[in-house]
Amino acid sequence: MVLALLSGLGLFLYGMKVMSDALQKSAGDRMKKLLEILTKNKIIAVLVGTVITAIIQSSSATTVMVVGLVNAGIMNLSQAVGIIMGANIGTTMTAQLIAFQFKDIIAYAIIIGAILVMFAGRKSHRQIGELCIGFGVLFLGMHMMSDAMKPLKEVPAFLDLMVQLQHNPVLGVLAGFGLTAIIQSSSATIGILQALAMQGLVPIEAALPILFGENIGTCVTALIASIGTSVTARRAAVLHVTIKIVGTIIFMIILRPVTTLVIQTATDPVRQIANAHTFFNVVNTVIQLPFAALLIGFVTRIVPGEDEHDQFELKYLDKRILETPSIAVGQIIKEIVRMGDIARCNVGKAKLAILNQDEKAIAELYSNEKVINELEKRIGEYLKEVSNLALGEEQQKKVGSLFNTIHDVERIGDHAENLAELAEYKIANKVPFSQHAAEELKAVFEAVDIAIENAFAALDTEERAYVDNVDMYENKVDDMRTWFRDSHIKRLNRGECSINAGVVYLDIITNLERISDHCVNIADVVREDSRINLKLDRKTDITPEKC
Repeated sequence: MVLALLSGLGLFLYGMKVMSDALQKSAGDRMKKLLEILTKNKIIAVLVGTVITAIIQSSSATTVMVVGLVNAGIMNLSQAVGIIMGANIGTTMTAQLIAFQFKDIIAYAIIIGAILVMFAGRKSHRQIGELCIGFGVLFLGMHMMSDAMKPLKEVPAFLDLMVQLQHNPVLGVLAGFGLTAIIQSSSATIGILQALAMQGLVPIEAALPILFGENIGTCVTALIASIGTSVTARRAAVLHVTIKIVGTIIFMIILRPVTTLVIQTATDPVRQIANAHTFFNVVNTVIQLPFAALLIGFVTRIVPGEDEHDQFELKYLDKRILETPSIAVGQIIKEIVRMGDIARCNVGKAKLAILNQDEKAIAELYSNEKVINELEKRIGEYLKEVSNLALGEEQQKKVGSLFNTIHDVERIGDHAENLAELAEYKIANKVPFSQHAAEELKAVFEAVDIAIENAFAALDTEERAYVDNVDMYENKVDDMRTWFRDSHIKRLNRGECSINAGVVYLDIITNLERISDHCVNIADVVREDSRINLKLDRKTDITPEKC
């Protein structure tokens, strides 16, 4: 019986994972966009949390992702409250689905899914096939668990336990909490509860306290995930536990009327458990959402302290976000844009060093270059992990191209470092530039800065108009390199500048021209995207003084 139960549980969890992966692949960037529209409006946040959890079929995965997003500074606690409450509602969809008991179509779902996966030509059809297989395997596991529990009808000790749980609801809460804490999936433990109900082994009076305990037990995953994170991320995990405990206390106080209400919603005990699960989380959200500020204040006292930011650490990436690969890809782009802003900043510092003999800018540039190199390494490692996840074809292709992008950003940083070395040489050897040469260099620096800005705006927004701007300014830099080299030769012939100054001047222009080439490479990630949007509303003002 134990072997059959564990086998059924394994199939149940595997089917849920296959369904989740298939839904994530088909959802693609939609999940990323859901988070991008997230505002301080808590009701919208609840809806977003509900939809995302309904897609990935796991409130634990959503709350772990929330811990990761909070740890990355992308989401604050005020937004996290709504997402967590929405996740609690979204996860009840699994129990509602199980209550339909699609026993007669399990075989058909698996057969159709296998045919689509093996023979379908279209990617979308193969994803539907994976969804069908996951659906079929999940219900196959569910019914294996139910069949495995049939012998329990003849076990007096088990029947006595159910009677005790019926008369001691606190014990039921502890049992539900312990089981879910071990399995790390509330959907699985509620599935076991529903499997017991299929055999008539658990009365609704005993099932409800167990269900409440399972809702608390699902928080353990997020608590474990918060270990070693920022103070704010730990608060998000504790916030999740607090919401569940407060809800359980409220429902335990009104257990009798809740039991009566649940019994009236359906005659099937499996459906009653599903309805109770949904009712608990919806009512819990309605009651506690207006008091979100008080909840945040409470967890702030429970988890005191302030976050410290390390510039070498990844700001937008967290391994917990890997639970939702489509969102992880979007966060990688944000981290690369951040890395690009530092590289752009260094080009600005190189300009100050060359034109104003600013030695402080040189020191800051070298410091920033260490950050760029470390970010390249860490983003690259994160990209490797993401490339092994369940991604759609387009996202897999994008991840591959982002490996080249971080190298291009790092090369921009290297050329800025070359410029700093030229500035050091110019200052140390007191190499003068003529006024014309200084004005020409200033013009090239400005054109390159615009090219960098548009390259990362293109990567960030995926708007084709920015790509066109990169091409335009890269061509402009190429033209200026030709014109200014000729102008420089004429100045040499007239004796207006020295040979030493000329060598430094040409090296500076060459490095700037190569930076513009790397900008084109970065924009190529978006060039392959067929979407064209001519709306230009992003204005970035990153001056050397600000970075």
